[in-house]
Amino acid sequence: MHRVIISVGSNIEAARNIARCYEILAAETILLAAADVIQTSPVGYQFQPDFLNTAYLIETPLDRVPFNHYLKAVEDRMGRLKGPIKSGPRTIDLDIVIWDGVIQTDDFYRYDYVRVPVQELLDTCAMVARRP
Repeated sequence: MHRVIISVGSNIEAARNIARCYEILAAETILLAAADVIQTSPVGYQFQPDFLNTAYLIETPLDRVPFNHYLKAVEDRMGRLKGPIKSGPRTIDLDIVIWDGVIQTDDFYRYDYVRVPVQELLDTCAMVARRP
């Protein structure tokens, strides 16, 4: 089994979509813990609502690539449409941040909306993450 921390964000019906995402992942994966939800200002494209962000600790038997495909399928099921603005509004955004204790993205260092919830889970679950 792999231990994974994913970042979760939404700014379209954000509270409803964060809750719905939690329900889906809790039913379909081994969801071990969730960070507190935080409200953050948009990064990049500013003319959109604030985001709600959190992170989830999940155990999965899937390898990294199939698990990432699964996350993208959940985004699709929840109505995520990728428009012309890369950092534009979204129903849900799911990204792998930590995979088996290894940080997978520089976004962990770059953005508070990723780092704060992920660090909460690392601290709460007594986990250590390292650079690849």
